[in-house]
Amino acid sequence: MEKSQIKELKSILKSRYNRPMKYYIDTCTRCGLCYDTCHAYDGIPKKEFSPVGRAEVLRKLYKRYRSLSGMLFPYFTDAAGFSDKVMDQLHEAAWSCTGCRRCMVNCPFGIDTGMMMGVAKHLLVAYGTAPEELVMLADAAVEKGKSIDEFKEGYRGVIKDLEKTVQQKLNLPSPENLIPMEKMNADIMYVGLAGAHSIVNPAIIFNAAKENWTLSYFEGVNFGFFAGDPEKANFIAQRIIKEAVALNVKEVVMVECGTAFRILHSLMGELPFKVSSIVEVIYRYMESGKIKLKKNAVTEAVTYHDPCQLGRNGGIFEEPRDILKHIVSDYREMTPTREHNWCCGGGGGLGALDNEEFRIKTGKPKKDQIVKTGAKIVVSACENCVSQLQVIKSGYGLDIEVKYLTEIVCENLDV
Repeated sequence: MEKSQIKELKSILKSRYNRPMKYYIDTCTRCGLCYDTCHAYDGIPKKEFSPVGRAEVLRKLYKRYRSLSGMLFPYFTDAAGFSDKVMDQLHEAAWSCTGCRRCMVNCPFGIDTGMMMGVAKHLLVAYGTAPEELVMLADAAVEKGKSIDEFKEGYRGVIKDLEKTVQQKLNLPSPENLIPMEKMNADIMYVGLAGAHSIVNPAIIFNAAKENWTLSYFEGVNFGFFAGDPEKANFIAQRIIKEAVALNVKEVVMVECGTAFRILHSLMGELPFKVSSIVEVIYRYMESGKIKLKKNAVTEAVTYHDPCQLGRNGGIFEEPRDILKHIVSDYREMTPTREHNWCCGGGGGLGALDNEEFRIKTGKPKKDQIVKTGAKIVVSACENCVSQLQVIKSGYGLDIEVKYLTEIVCENLDV
């Protein structure tokens, strides 16, 4: 490895060495309690796939460059300097972790392995071995932000077609302005994804509630964050923030994507507007009577999978359950549940990579949870989770349907 590259990596390591990171580096006792909390280790019982095994790679680097013993006597400690071999180990560690933080919830010291793997990904970006798929998707999002005016006309044409679907569902006389764009002073700006379902279902709900809303030109997913590139992650998030400020909206509502919600809600500092998940808004409409949902309309057994970023890391647990308990007559809870619920294995950018065999194996704990409920319909409120649940369904031959929360809500709107 070139000296100039080592210098750059050392600089990144130093820049990320804040008080929480120092605590996580110094506090771990290697007790091993985290082993049984990780879906990856449960599916593939390999030490390197345990939370402590992943963190140890980064911990050795910090020992080498940030501790006195590591700097003076590296060969007499378990410290490790930057090398191609160490970077390969870091790659395996970072890209076997979804950042679900189930290990953190169960750690006696609250060590945040997800945060540590964020540093690992940052180092891999600088080293040039971040997953190419995520880098390309992040670059595309950055380019869209820089050249948004060139995208607007084509996107509006796509939206015009989607408005007809909304019209048909709600049996309205005209499709005009059912998905408004660039609307000033709207109460809500909704941020979707690339898929039509992520726009059509919420648009049906907003129109049924007679909401004063507008649609963002940007997608909620942040591939800069997934790739581990802080600069691109910030730029991608700022596109949405600047658009919301320019339109003077009161609230930004994020699509069914746990990471998209968490970034804007929790990681971008104080914002001049409220940030909510579409899940919270649907619950708000149901409770206030702005939309009516059919009572006990679904008779098949239904269970709910908590997206890690929406639930464990976002605190949204009861709203989706209350919505489902209104719609379905046989709701069944997974065990364990809520903040202790197993990760499905598709988050942290892993769902965009060519790793299906790995995700099937590491999805075993979630498969076991689903089977134990006996449910025929599994609902979730996250794009990555629904996609990964489909992989688990196919990989294990499960006789289930997988649905988005917005999907089952739209199917059971009383209009």
